[in-house]
Amino acid sequence: MSGNPDTANPDLVIRGGTIADGSGNELFEADIAIKNGRIAAVGKPLSKGREEIDARGRLVTPGFVDVHTHYDGQVTWSHDISPSSQNGVTTAIMGNCGVGFAPCRPHDHQRLIQLMEGVEDIPEPVLSAGIPWEWESFPDYMNWLSKRSFDIDIGAQLPHAALRVYVMGERGARRDPSTAEDNAAMAKLAGEAVRAGALGFSTSRTLNHRTSTGDFTPTLKAGEDELTAIADAMHKQGRSVLQFVLDLSTIHEDLPMMLRVAETTKCPISFSITQNDKAPRRWRQTLDEINAAAAKGLSVRAQIAARPVGLLLGLELSRNPFQTHPSYRAIAHLPLAERLARLRLAEVRAAILSENSSATDDPLFFRPNYDKMFLLGDPPDYEQPPENALGPQARKAGKRPEELAYDAMLSSDGRGMLYVPFLNYSDGNLDATREMLCDPQSVPGLSDGGAHCGIICDASFPTYLLTHWTRDRKRGKKLSIPFVVAAQSRKTALSVGLSDRGLIAPGCKADINVIDYDKLHLHPPKVHYDLPVGGRRLLQQVDGYDATIVSGVVTQREGSPTGARSGRLVRGVQGNLQ
Repeated sequence: MSGNPDTANPDLVIRGGTIADGSGNELFEADIAIKNGRIAAVGKPLSKGREEIDARGRLVTPGFVDVHTHYDGQVTWSHDISPSSQNGVTTAIMGNCGVGFAPCRPHDHQRLIQLMEGVEDIPEPVLSAGIPWEWESFPDYMNWLSKRSFDIDIGAQLPHAALRVYVMGERGARRDPSTAEDNAAMAKLAGEAVRAGALGFSTSRTLNHRTSTGDFTPTLKAGEDELTAIADAMHKQGRSVLQFVLDLSTIHEDLPMMLRVAETTKCPISFSITQNDKAPRRWRQTLDEINAAAAKGLSVRAQIAARPVGLLLGLELSRNPFQTHPSYRAIAHLPLAERLARLRLAEVRAAILSENSSATDDPLFFRPNYDKMFLLGDPPDYEQPPENALGPQARKAGKRPEELAYDAMLSSDGRGMLYVPFLNYSDGNLDATREMLCDPQSVPGLSDGGAHCGIICDASFPTYLLTHWTRDRKRGKKLSIPFVVAAQSRKTALSVGLSDRGLIAPGCKADINVIDYDKLHLHPPKVHYDLPVGGRRLLQQVDGYDATIVSGVVTQREGSPTGARSGRLVRGVQGNLQ
């Protein structure tokens, strides 16, 4: 554990912590000296620093690298990349799922906003008011961002939907097949994006990704020739990752195609795998397929959610179980306080409960299944047994589950929430998720930080990986601290070409968390109105992060921002990745 001998007068020393260094090796106790934004030495004892943190009795980890976020808009109006920066994340990769805001011609601003609103549930007024649109090309966007500072580092990917619309216009938006000329134009711009610092390229092939007006994403049926041309051009300019999202219904066609693209272009690929109720073991087959591809030399990573992907339903949120009931629709436009007063009336309650949910093409509205709907609780419990669901609870109490759901949403002055795990919970537990996380080709992902402001609150995945999987799980096997820390720091960093971070070792970037492991705790989600024009988003308070350090500077202390903004835009691969 010796370090650089030139460690005199370090800027910061983290003293006496229990270190999970990101390698996956066993915990050990040591000091860490930081100088000029880099780790200068790891050992004991080290000379006194200009600033010191007493980490005795604390868990010290590399900063977490979140490879799946949607801060493309937020980075243009905010310097604080919350909630990820409150969850130990020191590098966030945005531009996932094919959506983003560059390249974009002025007349397409609203089109891309509607796509982001529909796909990622970020309200249109927030995006319209917050995004300054001081760019057109992707390099322009990167140049503009490079002048800004943040509380964490930000990496960007080139979004396919924006690129396709920029080159093809209306033809791209309506999903027409691309021509050879279109492919050549997109490939040229993709190569320029890598030279400007793009870490990769993202696309989506899921029916669930629609604009706020209901149109499918422009990339839904993009041809193999189009994807190959783009991926090939990017990877020839430098290491680039192709990130994508697939539907279960078409995975038997789309996954082999994406593997062919990877084999042809030598471009690493990364995509989401979850457990789906329609085919509860298809995830295992998919992982077997990518392990076979990896054995042939392809670079393939599966992004795995740390817990169920679950919807939060409530009167203050984007969805609730009664939103299609005629008597609810009649008052849905009212402010919360007024709506709550109406909902408390016996005749309104009786009318709504007498009606049934009607069909809707909203991909995030599921006809209520009360046998998979829970009260989340405090502390929030994401792995509850099936008997805790509202259906079994209602049958036990001799009531209808709709009554329990209705009353739960009226609690806390109309801010009560219901939890519906719709992915990764087919078995009523997280055993499948554990198996996915343990696969050698997987990395933690899908937190969607910055997105799904009124229906999903998963940016806390990095904290949940530590609290639930290494300490709190009661319904199955746990994971070790070294494994979890390595998975969401070093392994995620390497997956996107950032070999300079995710490891506590001399020469690495000094991105570090000092954690009170015993007190690390997630609170229930709550709605905050702190986005531009008072926009709404779900956030979870987190306790237990004593300090988060970015490039050697403390940016978070005891759960609060220090005001320091040492984070920057990451331009391209970093370090000597092999």
